[in-house]
Amino acid sequence: MFLNLKRGILGFVFIFLTSAVFGQVLVSGKVTDVSGESLPGVSVFVKGTSVGSITDIDGDYSLEVPENAQILVFSFIGMKNQEVEFTGQTSINVILQEDVTGLDEVVIVGYTARKKSTLTGAVSVVNLSDMEKTRVPNVSQALQGQIAGVLVTSSTGAPGDPIQIRIRGEGTIGDNNPLYVVDGIPSRDITFLNQADVKTMTVLKDAAAAAIYGSRASGGVVLITTKSGSIGETSFDVNYYTGIHKVANLPNMLNAGQYMNTLEKAWDNSDRTGANPYTADKGRSDFADTDWLDELFEQGKSQNLQVTAGGGTEKMQYLMSLGYYGQDGIVVFDNDKYQRLNYRTNLNIDVTDRIKIGTNLQLSYSTQDKTASKGESLIRYALLRAPVLAVRKDVNDPTYSERDPFTDMPFFTPTGYDQGLQRSMYEMVGNPVAKAYFTDDQRKIYKTFGNVYGEFAFLGNKELKFRTNIGVDLSMFHNKAFNENYGDDDGGGSAVDQGLGRQNRPNSLSEERGEARTITFNNTLNYAKTFNEKHDFSAMVGTEYIDNYESSIGASRARFPFTTDEYRYLDYGGSDLDLWNSGSASEWALFSLFGSTSYAYDDKYMVTANLRADASSRFSESNRWGYFPSVSAGWTISKEDFMKDVDWLSNLKLRASWGKLGNQEIDNYAYLTLVSQVDGIVKTNRFGNSDLKWESSTQSNIGVDVGLLNSKLVLTGEYFEKNTTDILLPIGLPSVVGDVSPTIVNAGEVSNKGFEFSIDYRNSGKEFKYNVNANIATLTNKVEKLHPNVPNIVTDVTKTEVGHALNSYYGYKMVGIYQNQAEIDSHLFTEGNAKPGDIKFKDVNGDGKISADYDREFIGSPIPEFTYGFSFSSTYKGFDFSMLFQGVAGVDRYNQGKQIVDYDTRPFNYTTAILGAWDGEGSSNSIPRVAFEDNGSSKVSSIFVEDASYFRLKNIEIGYTVNAIKGIDNIRFYVSGQNLFTITDYTGLDPESTDLMDLGTYPQSKSVLFGVNVKF
Repeated sequence: MFLNLKRGILGFVFIFLTSAVFGQVLVSGKVTDVSGESLPGVSVFVKGTSVGSITDIDGDYSLEVPENAQILVFSFIGMKNQEVEFTGQTSINVILQEDVTGLDEVVIVGYTARKKSTLTGAVSVVNLSDMEKTRVPNVSQALQGQIAGVLVTSSTGAPGDPIQIRIRGEGTIGDNNPLYVVDGIPSRDITFLNQADVKTMTVLKDAAAAAIYGSRASGGVVLITTKSGSIGETSFDVNYYTGIHKVANLPNMLNAGQYMNTLEKAWDNSDRTGANPYTADKGRSDFADTDWLDELFEQGKSQNLQVTAGGGTEKMQYLMSLGYYGQDGIVVFDNDKYQRLNYRTNLNIDVTDRIKIGTNLQLSYSTQDKTASKGESLIRYALLRAPVLAVRKDVNDPTYSERDPFTDMPFFTPTGYDQGLQRSMYEMVGNPVAKAYFTDDQRKIYKTFGNVYGEFAFLGNKELKFRTNIGVDLSMFHNKAFNENYGDDDGGGSAVDQGLGRQNRPNSLSEERGEARTITFNNTLNYAKTFNEKHDFSAMVGTEYIDNYESSIGASRARFPFTTDEYRYLDYGGSDLDLWNSGSASEWALFSLFGSTSYAYDDKYMVTANLRADASSRFSESNRWGYFPSVSAGWTISKEDFMKDVDWLSNLKLRASWGKLGNQEIDNYAYLTLVSQVDGIVKTNRFGNSDLKWESSTQSNIGVDVGLLNSKLVLTGEYFEKNTTDILLPIGLPSVVGDVSPTIVNAGEVSNKGFEFSIDYRNSGKEFKYNVNANIATLTNKVEKLHPNVPNIVTDVTKTEVGHALNSYYGYKMVGIYQNQAEIDSHLFTEGNAKPGDIKFKDVNGDGKISADYDREFIGSPIPEFTYGFSFSSTYKGFDFSMLFQGVAGVDRYNQGKQIVDYDTRPFNYTTAILGAWDGEGSSNSIPRVAFEDNGSSKVSSIFVEDASYFRLKNIEIGYTVNAIKGIDNIRFYVSGQNLFTITDYTGLDPESTDLMDLGTYPQSKSVLFGVNVKF
């Protein structure tokens, strides 16, 4: 049935491409490797046609070959293609040679491609087979743990939330994100891509490799090529998986009894008068025993479907794909969903032997039900809310309603909400389950991304090629959030809102629509020629023009009398006084000239030079142009005559490079002075800076590539130094000049340096084949210079200062717990209000008092010192197995959730760690006494800066492939696990959080997926 369907579709869509064949010869045979092992799945086709077949599980094939055919092509991944001359024979057996070294592999770099053996910069290619088995919704996540020096982190675990990539560290105080180039079109976002559409991912890590992209490449470049059709009959690939997700690594919170005992002790440890109210409250009949984390989280689910069809002749190849991904997160009530629909089509046509044209078009539509995933998040509420409070009110409670059945204020009564100690005894934290229920915040993005290209080859042997390419990146977004009023009436609000609940008072709707359009037009002229079989020379020149325009309009309205879905539109809100609206637009443009030249002698000595000049509208005319050169060289020592007898060494190459990159990622019009006019009065909102110029990053790199045992074992080592100067930094002006926004200036210098190592071993046995890859990278980040008027940059918990890493944590260092009054008197001999059981801080200057001016110091860094990954993949007969481990080390995170949960002076809930708090001399030297007064925990200190190093099993997958099914090439069944375990000392919910201060982040979930992949 599948075979007939395939032939029917092929005949209907592509009948105009075929011609009649009057004579055919039935050819059959067997395909094996050099060990005699049968090779199933080998493509066999007549060169220049769509006539083809695939070997079965025993390596056998049969093919009806036209009498006028000349060459049969045998192709298989990991093997060298083999062409066999056809002279009418009916039996052809083929032995394919393994393509072990991969040095002849062509790698996309910049606007051209080069053999891997001639690369001189720091270029890393992602292993496609490893990437395909990560099963991630965001293509960026597929890089995690795969490449040395590339750190990939999820901002939160909420479906659809952003992914952060750092290539060789944080180089600037501003934007450190890499540039993505998809099929030749630059972009700052690839969330629209479907993982199954990706053919290759290449990371350009150093300036020599990335300088051809100039001003936008200071954060590194990720080149992505999507899949294209291949020669042969139309083939179909259907991949479907579904799975479940569960929260992991939750802290243990106090139950109701433990909570009441802890509050009783906190009262006794504080300067409070009167009877202990918690002693009297113990055993109240209206107490609940709620595990708020358990109530908030549920089992999530996801599913993915990808259908791909492709094929073609030697003259034309085509591919179409349709994909759907949907995930319902792990928070209750399904208001944290993410869904994406993708359509992609690809067409490449050889119009003549010199003219090629083609197009890539991608359409995507995504929706995210945005939930409070960090900061004042649902998770933070669940950590803090008292366990003695129930999730829902009793139906007999006079304040109960079907619309809002949830508890809010502690033990609320309509007439006694402000009486006694009820509000302060159990603290008025919002109900996280109610917040999840009433959340209605949807983000929609419609995106068109694609390009059309044409290529013409000149000269006799087509050495000179002109390529023109125009691409479009068009996004339209629609954000709509309805903030429904709920909760108990606390008596607050304006007169018109009296009687409403305290949450979202009054209700309101906010809506925003907009578009972002980027047009890219580039033209390149490439020349490549080999002279006397030893001199390889190539040169490329090009131009690029990028034009961006963005606009948006927004409005909000309050006091909606009806709140059902059909009334959640702006027209149904309150009076005109409740209406607000806005609109804006901005644009920028970039014009570039670039060139590259490369020379290699006998694949032994190679040199490459690049130069790009960029003119950006974000700078004044006097500083508009930036120039970004690079040069790199390589020496393949293993090809020297004196190395010929070293049989065990198949490749040894030294590389060195130097280059300069730029950064223009600042607000538009930053060099201009902004003014506004209100009631005829002109006001300066921001002073411009006409001297503003490019931020630049100078990088040098030394690398070595080693291949052993016929390159079954491949090792790569790199050392790099990266110095960013003229950092674009907003600086606030003195108050005497008025209330104005900060002016952007060139201020500061940051350095990064480190080592990167990777090792890859591939064993291709007769039946059991496996591949092992490991990588590790070190990083040292340091601020070298800041503006004289800004000697440091301080936030609530960090300080950026010369000599230290960017955004280093800054505060007091905890050295223990005061055990008695005598210890306090000896440590704080001039002053101090500390009590036994309080945190003991380091007296840095030894003056006998703890002060902000003299006793704070650097207490941690959020930038990892080490990143690493390890992967293993194997096949045995029809079975395959793979796993990927990933981790970071030498990184800290400020766990503000710990500060407010276990150490706050308010009666929030606690983790069970508090049961080990100081309770008399010698009882603890790490956790202070519980109290409703400051025990030292109000200070930013090392007690809250935790080691966020972790080791995580990111992915594990086992599959089985069935080949011997009529009409179907093969079917693969698989089960995959994600984030199944994490080893870490971090006590927050997720050590992978990107926030400098973790207030309570939506954690990543562990998941189990079940899937099937059918090819026919």
